Amino acid sequence: MDRFDAMRIFTRVAERRSFSLAAEDLGIPRSTVTDAVKLLEQRLGVRLLERTTRVVRPTLDGEAYYQRCIRLIADLEDVEAGFSGVKPSGLLRVDLHGTQARYFLLPGLPAFLEHYPDIQLHISETHQPIDLVREGYDCIVRVGALSDSNLIQRKLAELARGTFASPDYLSKFGVPKTPDDLEDGHRMVGLLAPDMPSIAPLAFHVDGKIREIILPAVITVTGAETNVASACAGLGIIQVPRYRIEAEIANGSLVEILRDMPPPAIPVHALYSHTRQLSPRLRVFLEWMTQQYREGAGLVH
Repeated sequence: MDRFDAMRIFTRVAERRSFSLAAEDLGIPRSTVTDAVKLLEQRLGVRLLERTTRVVRPTLDGEAYYQRCIRLIADLEDVEAGFSGVKPSGLLRVDLHGTQARYFLLPGLPAFLEHYPDIQLHISETHQPIDLVREGYDCIVRVGALSDSNLIQRKLAELARGTFASPDYLSKFGVPKTPDDLEDGHRMVGLLAPDMPSIAPLAFHVDGKIREIILPAVITVTGAETNVASACAGLGIIQVPRYRIEAEIANGSLVEILRDMPPPAIPVHALYSHTRQLSPRLRVFLEWMTQQYREGAGLVH
């Protein structure tokens, strides 16, 4: 095993805080991971990792060595890709919303993987805040306003949204003509995002300003699919990206209301660590993913 392979193994262990998880990510035996780290420590004459029964974490020397390793590995991968003509390869672990994956990414994914046959993708849907580096992700995709973070942010698109309700709901509660009408007995489906402390209000562009309204909710949900299904069942008004309810609009399950006063578009960002920014496989995936979003229907650029 050459030094760069050992460095790659060490950096994965340092990020994952686990020999077993690093071995799983890299597709090699755990014993190979353990031996590689031991040989590095012997060669350098320092202890790189603290090992306990509960956790593995870098020592001060290990953290300093990790920072140097990630820069060297990124430079090497970039140089090799640029001069050898070899296409990017390896495992990419990505976390994003399943609905968006199905709509924007999966249709074009066979062509991407055919062009880059040595890239393997692992896509998860946590819907929760995660420690990107420690949990071993190369990037995550998040919708809406971002909290302060030391992660690098790349804007993929803005999703145009609308306000929708079922025909049965509108026949029962009436068709609102203005946001003021909503306060006369209307209901909303309460959407509670994992990182939000309270139900998201309905929002409207009115006279150049954003007006927010919270209506009574007989049901509160945390998932996008349940949110749309609840509106189709007549349980209240929702505001969602237009791409998501194309089928429901086409079959008459939902009707758009207050079209002239739409909610603000919501941004979509890819987030990744500075330690991943020069990875050729991540770079080509980000470029492809950005194009997939931009080619999707119902977007504001």
